[in-house]
Amino acid sequence: MSNIPKIVILGAGYGGILTALRLQKELNYNEADVTLVNKHDYHYFTTHLHMPAAGTDKTENARVSISKLIDEFKIDFVKSTVVQIRTQDKKVILEDGTLSYDYLVIGLGGEPETFGIPGMLEYAMNIRSINSVRLIREHIEYQFARYKREPHRTDYLTFVVGGAGFTGIEFVGELADRIPELCKQNDVDPSLVKIYNVEAAPSALPGFDPELVEYAMDVLTKKGVTFRIGTAIKECTPDGVVVGDNEEIRSATVVWAAGVRGNRLIEEAGIETMRGRVKVDEFLRVPGHENIYVVGDNSLMFNPEGRPYPPTAQIAMQQGVVCAHNLVASIRNQPQKKFEFKNKGTVASLGKGEAVGLAFGKKYKGRMAAWLKKAIDIRYLYIIGGIPLVLRKGKFL
Repeated sequence: MSNIPKIVILGAGYGGILTALRLQKELNYNEADVTLVNKHDYHYFTTHLHMPAAGTDKTENARVSISKLIDEFKIDFVKSTVVQIRTQDKKVILEDGTLSYDYLVIGLGGEPETFGIPGMLEYAMNIRSINSVRLIREHIEYQFARYKREPHRTDYLTFVVGGAGFTGIEFVGELADRIPELCKQNDVDPSLVKIYNVEAAPSALPGFDPELVEYAMDVLTKKGVTFRIGTAIKECTPDGVVVGDNEEIRSATVVWAAGVRGNRLIEEAGIETMRGRVKVDEFLRVPGHENIYVVGDNSLMFNPEGRPYPPTAQIAMQQGVVCAHNLVASIRNQPQKKFEFKNKGTVASLGKGEAVGLAFGKKYKGRMAAWLKKAIDIRYLYIIGGIPLVLRKGKFL
């Protein structure tokens, strides 16, 4: 029997893939058996999904094969779906087998949080994965074809996006760019198309700089987006949504982009959670389980003001680096490193050539912000795949 510690990483999102890549770099051969489990054989760029969802880019450009990122002599990759986590047995049950572990990293990604809104799970679509955005794109294109057969059904040309956070704003920006092309292809009068962005909070991009929010809303309004800010969606139906004081917006396309919760498998494992997210300790460990680490959307950490950090790619990446360091430290009986989030800035795209952002203590908008977003995307490609991945994918992001 081998006494080499077994590390199992669940999920190849931003946190999981960074953990794996750093372990690959920091561990010596035969120092640990590392297994990465993911239900797809690719890693996808969540921050890029709004583009293929709207149809302004190909889905292929938003993903990269895991085999191109990892050293298969150092990391075992298992393509499978996690069914159950058994902390008491130190086992993970997959749909087609079982893995035992000494150390576990949970980075399974989030699930849509609908806040109990009736019908939202049943009738709305979500920008959550390659498959989900492929469905949204095909659905949108199909609505234009349907309208040509039933020209009295203007609800086919009405698009409702729930949530004006980063995902919602970036998606409506791309959708507004795509509409003129779809109208031209299908001989549809552009004035018939309506895009509604509905947000319950009193501002779009909640918590973002007010000047940049105003700029973003102005740009998107000029592109044809109608904002309903401070308006809650009360119900989602097969015919659209009910908002505010029981006003119905008839729409054949509702995209929900207003919330993320953690993964139900964590709750089912008996680990204490808040909306499926684990309040990890300063070393990213599950309280009471020093051999289990949680990264990305599944983790819950609070800023110095006591508010939870939003589940972003940036925080997941930084967690992945610290998580790998602490796993190596545990194996070598060295001290663990505390996680401290260093905010390097935030940029939201508003469609082609437009964005708003805060970085390096300065505000950016327009083309400069769009350039900054591209630079951030290219930096990420370099971190996970070096120059070859930048050359292969950089021109598309």
